[in-house]
Amino acid sequence: PTMNGSMTEDYPFHANFPYVRYPEMKCQALTDIIDSASPTIKVSETKEGDQEDTMWISAIDKEVHEPFLRKTFEVILNKALFTGLSRDHRLNEFKSPEELKEILDLSLRDEGESFDKLLGRIEDVIRYSVKTGHPYFINQLFSSVDPYGVAAQWVTDALNPSVYTYEVAPVFTLMELEVLQRMRQFVGYQEGDGIFAPGGSLSNLYGLMCARYKVCPETKTKGLKCTPQMVIFTSKDAHYSIAKASFILGIGSDNVYKINTLSNGKMDVNDLEMKIIKSIDEGCQPLAVCATAGTTVLGAYDPVDEIATVCEKYNIWLHVDAAWGGGALMSKKYKHLLKGIERSDSATWNPHKLLAVPQQCSVFLTKHTTVLSESNAENATYLFQKDKFYDTSYDLGDRHIQCGRRCDVFKFWLMWKGKGTNGLEKHIDRLFGNAEYFVDKLRQRSDFKLVLEKPECTNVCFWYIPLSLSGAEGSCDYNERLNKIAPKIKERMMTKGSMMITYQPLEKLPNFFRLVLQNSATTREDMDYFINEIQNLGHDL
Repeated sequence: PTMNGSMTEDYPFHANFPYVRYPEMKCQALTDIIDSASPTIKVSETKEGDQEDTMWISAIDKEVHEPFLRKTFEVILNKALFTGLSRDHRLNEFKSPEELKEILDLSLRDEGESFDKLLGRIEDVIRYSVKTGHPYFINQLFSSVDPYGVAAQWVTDALNPSVYTYEVAPVFTLMELEVLQRMRQFVGYQEGDGIFAPGGSLSNLYGLMCARYKVCPETKTKGLKCTPQMVIFTSKDAHYSIAKASFILGIGSDNVYKINTLSNGKMDVNDLEMKIIKSIDEGCQPLAVCATAGTTVLGAYDPVDEIATVCEKYNIWLHVDAAWGGGALMSKKYKHLLKGIERSDSATWNPHKLLAVPQQCSVFLTKHTTVLSESNAENATYLFQKDKFYDTSYDLGDRHIQCGRRCDVFKFWLMWKGKGTNGLEKHIDRLFGNAEYFVDKLRQRSDFKLVLEKPECTNVCFWYIPLSLSGAEGSCDYNERLNKIAPKIKERMMTKGSMMITYQPLEKLPNFFRLVLQNSATTREDMDYFINEIQNLGHDL
């Protein structure tokens, strides 16, 4: 922000940036906290021997623990957030496993340690951990540290709730229902149900569990013997969690039909229909088609509308894995990428990805109002008594695989409250705009080459071509030599701590870089930095 409190273009209020934005308010609450947690506090006045009788007690004592907690909070603010996420600060300090084991002293002993030693441990953990909220962390399908999200996680960790019954988690139960309903509206479901799940893999599993129940409800009690061999259809570029779900459900990975993809990474709908017909002719029971809205590597959006037409023709459950690309639904400009998702039976959507909610925040949604309860309920009477004094329809826990369940909704709800739907839309639009800018920049460079000429999502895949390989394309060892470039550059950047980007091969293609954007505090100047830094690290290869 400027000194008068106005927002700069580079850091608008909706950006995922943990820096103070309203100087006119003087952030009094934060100032009070930091002042009270000043370094003058002596957190180790109690000798180690004096702590032996109380340190093991699992309760916070204001007199004993307040100085330690305030000092810890100060360390988090200054070293993990403000300094740690600065562009002037390296995002990692890489050590080999052997070096790191020696530095951290991970062994556990019979006696406890003093507050001073524990604070030192905390500082070491922060120092040697990757700062995934750093603007130069573009390595995974998550990044950024959202200030509202961080604040919310502090609250939920302090309250330590488990969201299974209303009596234990009344606030978060109502909050979940509200957020799930709003997310269903963005998907286009007129009614339905949903849950917060521990990651997209589990959300995809829920989709297939619900599909199995719809195909044959008896599988819940009698197992798979009551139905012909079930088969699942998904693209070659789908997330591996679909195959893993087949292990868990007893279907088996041999019965996951991998559908061919087109050159742009999208599912080939003609191949899908051919394989559905083939499975029926072989006496199999089609269970579900799993479309992907934003593939992990190329960021491709399967043609959901066309796939839905095929699923309706053969009466097959359609699940859309929008874990990565679902955030585009919140943008008027980019929601067309998921055209037809409203026709699906269920969907996975991870707000911790494109929307940059802190890890983890994954949602399973379905247009069917009762299938979650029907497929999962076991009616454990020690938790879900029917004669409680309140409306037990608010006891959500029996819809889940889990019993105890972490509260993941509050951070998303607080972010949504703080930014509004308009702010979340601006966040998404900036990410896509930055990706488009990056693609345009690469097109102007002879030493970079795009894997897809026109990426759909905010992951951009490309090769860096050093001078030694310039003009050598087509030679017998070109791909072999190019395959070694990205790993070597990655090694150099990790050692230097200058940025972090992943690489991978794909089918017969040699290793290429995959830039991933979820941090709306990342600027176009940062895009230029990424290109120049990769060139600086690899020009001599």
